[in-house]
Amino acid sequence: MDADRLRGAMTCSPGTPGARRRMDGVRQRWLIMAGLLSLALTAHAQEHWPEYRGPNADGHSTARGLPLTWSDTRNVKWKTPIPGRGWSTPVIWGEQIWLTTATPDGREMFVLCVHRDTGKILLNRRLFTNAEPDPIHDLNSYASPSPVIEPGRVYVHFGNYGTACLDTRTFRVIWERRDLQCRFSVGPGSSPILYRDRLILTMDGIDRQSVIALDKRTGRTVWQQTRSVIREKSRNGETSERHKAFHTPVLARVNGRVLLISPAAQGAYAYDPDTGEEVWRVQHDGYSGSSRTLLYGDLALINTGFDWGNLLAVRMDGRGDVTRSHVVWKVSRAVPFKVSPLLIDGLVYLLNDNGILTCLDAKTGAEVWKERLGGQYSASLLYADGRIYCCSEDGRIRVIRPGRRFELLAENVMPEGCMASPVAVGRALYLRTKTHLYRIEQ
Repeated sequence: MDADRLRGAMTCSPGTPGARRRMDGVRQRWLIMAGLLSLALTAHAQEHWPEYRGPNADGHSTARGLPLTWSDTRNVKWKTPIPGRGWSTPVIWGEQIWLTTATPDGREMFVLCVHRDTGKILLNRRLFTNAEPDPIHDLNSYASPSPVIEPGRVYVHFGNYGTACLDTRTFRVIWERRDLQCRFSVGPGSSPILYRDRLILTMDGIDRQSVIALDKRTGRTVWQQTRSVIREKSRNGETSERHKAFHTPVLARVNGRVLLISPAAQGAYAYDPDTGEEVWRVQHDGYSGSSRTLLYGDLALINTGFDWGNLLAVRMDGRGDVTRSHVVWKVSRAVPFKVSPLLIDGLVYLLNDNGILTCLDAKTGAEVWKERLGGQYSASLLYADGRIYCCSEDGRIRVIRPGRRFELLAENVMPEGCMASPVAVGRALYLRTKTHLYRIEQ
């Protein structure tokens, strides 16, 4: 409505029928405009990427209209330098993007909030300082665990160095914990997840291995469960590199019951997330893995980790030790140690650390096709807009069409290289390279 008509309606005598009709028209138009604005804001607010691997913990996005090709200058809405060194996947809620970083030596650890529309850094706060942090692997960072976010709160985790909850409106720190200790030997990696009123942490070090549930409102410990397989193998407090792992658990509903599917070194477990009770376990020989579990019907597709890398399809309806009874199939060739796979239309896509992309039948584990992409990979796969995005450590991002035959659609280069997993929300890709955060959009 133009300003003259609005002024005219407002200055008419309110007692005349014409004035009342004009006022009703003004109110109606303003109500329509307010409703449209509310719908637009709601639609924007519902575009979330709340945790590592997205809304359903499986790397799938509902984003549409994404660019097929881009560079560090083309189809870039904004590009923001991110200080320090951190491989955490950004999380998105409404207009906020949250991520973590740290100084390369690990002495200082930070949380950042970036405005989604402009790329402006709204918050860059040092949360923790460490006098003598442990050394890490060259491929890792001191800020590799990804945050998890929900309305009003974001939870950031740096492994044994600390965990904190922040108010996303005021940026105030609500609580923090620095007493949850274990030795990872190569740096932290597992990301936290939310379940009801709990924040669940995975702490699988060389000396201690456990899953911990905190009250998300206060940070208080609700339960802590020690890994039973390693507990039975360990004696006299011995430590071992083969005891560590960096998996992030997933939640599954099995026969009306929620289970926390939590792989670890030398075993994978299902826990009751309310109590921490161990429901079942599968023993294996892997360790130091970080690939996240996929769910396919009543199967959990579990990656065992390094040295004897296997993908196990495990029925989730068991009790106790189900190693011999519930493993439906196993794949041992070209299985990734770090990269989380995808499940699309009954096909599993595995990208191993050395750039071999394999497509499997999810029911049987049978190989459908295999292709060498080249390069080294740490970032997990993303499925968005009908495409698979594969981000290599040297910044080459291959775009693949899923299906029963291999089809490369495009190859794009981000010269800084990629360690963090990609995110897709709305009509944009959000790529965290080793030095910048990009919003890629046509």
